Amino acid sequence: MSCCLPSGSGRKQGRGPIATATSGEHRINDRIRVREVRLVDPDGVQLGIKPLPEALIIARNLDLDLVEVAPNAAPPVCRIMDYGKFKFDEAQKAKESRRKTQNVGVKEMKYRPKIGPGDFDTKTRQVSKFLDEGHKVKLTIMFRGREVFHPELGKKILDRVAETIGDGAKVEAEPRLDGRNMTMVLAPQKQKQKAKAPAAEVPEVQAAPEAQTTAPPAPAEAETPETAVIDDTTITGEE
Repeated sequence: MSCCLPSGSGRKQGRGPIATATSGEHRINDRIRVREVRLVDPDGVQLGIKPLPEALIIARNLDLDLVEVAPNAAPPVCRIMDYGKFKFDEAQKAKESRRKTQNVGVKEMKYRPKIGPGDFDTKTRQVSKFLDEGHKVKLTIMFRGREVFHPELGKKILDRVAETIGDGAKVEAEPRLDGRNMTMVLAPQKQKQKAKAPAAEVPEVQAAPEAQTTAPPAPAEAETPETAVIDDTTITGEE
């Protein structure tokens, strides 16, 4: 019975690190509890199946860590790497992913039916900026008092915004009344801008040869009056 106790205790110790691996951490160096591993060097080259002690020696000779990257494989896959740098890079990737997930969404811009030209231009530029960043934009017209009886004024503002932005956006939700507000949703549409950019350059290239073909006749016309003048002077000289 005493010979079975160490093996049982070894299994309990092995289960602890496996649980941490599922929480996003990796077993490294002496925390790895297997007899042999499939070893991968820092450049991603597979070194084959190695006993765990030999794999640890190889990693220590390179002043790096032995990291268990695939604990469920048979045998587990371990890679030699700088674990501190690896964790830092993973944290940066996760932070960037969260930032993009949180920022890209639906923005809102509010207008009034009697908005002035300056405010309209400022708000519409901000809407265009949101669209360029990949956001959808919810446009809201806020009616006050008796303005709610003239929804056509709000629709006129929304149509004007969409017309000002042009091909940079598409109308995802048409204007509709929502209580005392009128809303419309714009979504980014960048492909049209990229597709129309090369088409604008074609007429300029084709127009250049036409200017060259019309240029040569000019000297020929200039020579004709010069000969006429010479003939006139010759005649007057003879007289």
